Amino acid sequence: MVEDQHLCNESAELHRQNVTSYALNVFVVILSLLIICGNLLVITSVIYFKQLHTPTNFLILSLAVTDLLVGALVLPFSTILSLNPCLYSGYLLCKMRSLFDILLCASSILNLCCISIDRYYAVCHPLTYRSKINVRVSLTMILVSWTLSALLAISITGRGLSKKNPNQKCAIFVATKETSPGPFIEFYIPAIIILTIYLRILMVAKKQARSIRTTVKSEAALSKMERKANITLTIVLGVFLMCWTPFFLSLGLYSMGKVTIPDVAIEVFKWLGWSNSMLNPLVYAFFYRWFRHAFKMIFTGKIFQGDFSSTKL
Repeated sequence: MVEDQHLCNESAELHRQNVTSYALNVFVVILSLLIICGNLLVITSVIYFKQLHTPTNFLILSLAVTDLLVGALVLPFSTILSLNPCLYSGYLLCKMRSLFDILLCASSILNLCCISIDRYYAVCHPLTYRSKINVRVSLTMILVSWTLSALLAISITGRGLSKKNPNQKCAIFVATKETSPGPFIEFYIPAIIILTIYLRILMVAKKQARSIRTTVKSEAALSKMERKANITLTIVLGVFLMCWTPFFLSLGLYSMGKVTIPDVAIEVFKWLGWSNSMLNPLVYAFFYRWFRHAFKMIFTGKIFQGDFSSTKL
């Protein structure tokens, strides 16, 4: 986040309730509802259905909780700040918004990193997967993700506590030399890990597909398997990088002061990053057949008609 040097001027900062403001409000309400509903479906499914009580799904559950809180807390608060930057210029409230923003966004990205590690062992080491990735290991990864995110958020927001300025505008993003290590921990290192792991998974998946040429007579069937693996991993990587790379790249250039980037452009990139919380349930849940069956049972209200927790999905 940038410690915005623009001071609040009551007459200048009274925002007009124009078409743009109303459009932004409608957009945020829709986006927040999509994020909350999508991730609530994932949370309900994992908690209710016993078949989904697996190490992988516990990681997806942690990701869904993080993304739901982004939609329920960060987006509405940030919208108020975007439309009325002086309304919440109270120092403590501004810092609390920054704290939750960094905490939840970092936790979401680190959870994605943990899921990629889980998938690596499942695909590349299937024989030892169950012994290496169990519930205890899964919960440990979740704890580490949330702890690192909390420490990062407290470190970044806590550095400015001694620089209180009641007339300072509460910005929606922060980018100073003091916070420059944050993006590396929050995005660049996890992104490199995720990219490296999924490229490795893709190579192994292709190798496994080619190794069964003797049992698969049809070249078309083999091509379909490879194409499905390529599409899945491309979507996983593409969605993550598309949503977060523009923001963190522009943030780095902004903090170095070598490139002039309008604040509004960085804010748009930040909203794009937040939209990843809406897409995560689609990428990490809708790809799995058992999640689709679980969602169908929830949508139709079947789970309220009896005990279906042991249903085979």
